[in-house]
Amino acid sequence: MIVTGFILLAVGAADLVRQFAPRRWIGYLTAAVILLLLGSVSDALLPMIAALLTGAIWIWCMPDDRPSPAGFWPAVLLGVVSIGAVVWFGERADAGLIGEVWTLRSPFGLISFDLAILVLGAGVFLLESANLVVRAALDGEHTWRPVDSAVQPVPVLSAPPAIVPTADHAVGDPSAEAVSTAEAVSTAEAVSTAEAVPTAAPDPRSGFKGGRLIGPLERIIVLLLTLAGAYPLLAAMLAAKGIVRFPEISRDGESGARAEYFLVGSLVSWVMALGAAFLVWWSTRS
Repeated sequence: MIVTGFILLAVGAADLVRQFAPRRWIGYLTAAVILLLLGSVSDALLPMIAALLTGAIWIWCMPDDRPSPAGFWPAVLLGVVSIGAVVWFGERADAGLIGEVWTLRSPFGLISFDLAILVLGAGVFLLESANLVVRAALDGEHTWRPVDSAVQPVPVLSAPPAIVPTADHAVGDPSAEAVSTAEAVSTAEAVSTAEAVPTAAPDPRSGFKGGRLIGPLERIIVLLLTLAGAYPLLAAMLAAKGIVRFPEISRDGESGARAEYFLVGSLVSWVMALGAAFLVWWSTRS
């Protein structure tokens, strides 16, 4: 249990540092020192070192400024490891120095230090790391492609239209010839500019705003409602999200891209929140 809690906590802390720390190396160093101290006082230094290594691998596998080179699979592997650690390793009998003074009560009973770390790690992971997982899932599903500038066709300049002199400008008049030349040049430049500008297919995700804030709040609420057994409220909240998004999805047209991205992102987000709730529930029953 403590292994899963530390892993989720290290991964979540690393992603929070990447998102909010102005200087990442200072944030990484501070987070690593705090986590190592936490592992030392809880007699779990080796699990914490393993968690920090997992966090470093996660940063490499799940970059925040470009698509993940490994796709969605690092998140799947992390989920398997987390579930396996909770199922096979139960709660420890001794939590070191901090266990001697640890006392935390709740309406559900006494919460041990290992369970508190698991809940904390799951909550921190759902804040920012889950956003990266959802993004990786969407990047793996999208089919739109912008026009690559390296393979753009060479623009063909159309011949400027012939300028017919009007009655106001007699043939052979220098001013008329100057006007005709200027109009021809401007027309050719407009045609070449219009043909040279690359066009890109619209991003189906461009219409959805606030996902970085809505997603974490939604996952935390799903986690809390699931642990509290408030399943009618949970179903109502998920249904309300679909109702709120329906007008925007209904304008999707024939492609259905917005509906697909909404479903993929929502399902991945809900699965992570429900998975975290399962880990906590299993830990309380073990």
